[in-house]
Amino acid sequence: MEVERVQKIASVSNLEGTIPSEYIRPVGEQPASTTIHGVVLEVPVIDLSHPDAGELVGSISEASREWGIFQVVNHGIPNEVISKLQKVGKEFFELPQEEKEAIAKPASNEALEGYGTKLQKEVEGKKGWVDHLFHRVWPPSAINYHFWPHSPPSYRETNEQYTQMLIEVANKLLGFLSKGIGLEENAMKEGLGGEDLIYLMKINYYPPCPCPDLALGVVPHTDI
Repeated sequence: MEVERVQKIASVSNLEGTIPSEYIRPVGEQPASTTIHGVVLEVPVIDLSHPDAGELVGSISEASREWGIFQVVNHGIPNEVISKLQKVGKEFFELPQEEKEAIAKPASNEALEGYGTKLQKEVEGKKGWVDHLFHRVWPPSAINYHFWPHSPPSYRETNEQYTQMLIEVANKLLGFLSKGIGLEENAMKEGLGGEDLIYLMKINYYPPCPCPDLALGVVPHTDI
């Protein structure tokens, strides 16, 4: 059974000025209802270049306790590395459809890895306006390169470079979080699997939508 990709649906919808009904979100989830108006609260920003490790532990602990989320700046990953990652991701979605389908998720199961459209449960049959590419990037023993694009040629090298830098940042954050709850620095990392902790790459593609007031690329969901 052929899976209908949002990228293909968008090419038709943009000509017609409409979108299929399954992509129209319930009124309470539409952008007009979910966009914050008025005072916008600012998510805590954590500067990882701060010289005082103790202060960083305190700031991260407070942000985690009060917000459950924070933004990290000055993390050490160069902008050019991030730009290269964005570039190869964009180039993948510009490939001919048959090339993308060559690494599609197996239709016969609920596989996580591969090129796909559906990821989370579709509540009441409503779909997200998004296609994606999902695959493991670490540890090496968990990687299935079948789901890594061969084109663009620099895709693998770019992902591997970014992953190594990302792991360094993640290790720092896990260390600060561990200390923040009174544990040894490596406690949280070890509790999550140590060197076997699995890292995943997910690249989302949101095609232009003729009815952006009705659809959502990121639908309500949980990550854990």
